[in-house]
Amino acid sequence: MRAATGVWRWRRNPLCRTTDLIEAWVALTAVVLFACAVPAVGWISAARTDASLQRAVQAQYEQQRETTARVVRVSGAPAPGFRNPESAGEQQLRRPVVARWTAPDGTPRTGTVAARPESADPGDTFPLWTDRSGRPVTAPMRPDTAHAHAVIVGLLAAALAGVFVEAARRVVVRRLVHRRYERLDRAWAEAGPDWGRTGAGS
Repeated sequence: MRAATGVWRWRRNPLCRTTDLIEAWVALTAVVLFACAVPAVGWISAARTDASLQRAVQAQYEQQRETTARVVRVSGAPAPGFRNPESAGEQQLRRPVVARWTAPDGTPRTGTVAARPESADPGDTFPLWTDRSGRPVTAPMRPDTAHAHAVIVGLLAAALAGVFVEAARRVVVRRLVHRRYERLDRAWAEAGPDWGRTGAGS
């Protein structure tokens, strides 16, 4: 990490300039931020995201019910208004079937839903998630899946924080280098006209 090399400018050196000390402080600050602030940003982001997702998961489990559906017949084509409540990947593994299930209020329901191929024959049963009115819905997110998503968010937040710290350090160092060149140009402009002449500076 280039930030660590800037700390080396703190060593005792009679030629050490003010900009060198500033660069050393900037490097030290970057190292401390990388060691403390960046992991803290990742942990806080992951914790807050996990808490939010877990609340959403709990709400889904409260609003949805799991029931058992029984296949009546295989549906050759999706019925009008058919919507597979699974993700795109799950849709490729499921077949539309006409099934019968019981709503949370005890009312029998029949409709076209998605079933896995191994549970798509007439008479087969499979678990089905419904809302409070008995309509099929997507299964709620599992708590461990929500936790995995929160970890990913935390890692991304930590990575972005690290990129921000390094970018800020580079901007400051670039301005310091630019200032050094400006001072060098001014010094050269003052000494340049008399450079190499006998009695220069007298």
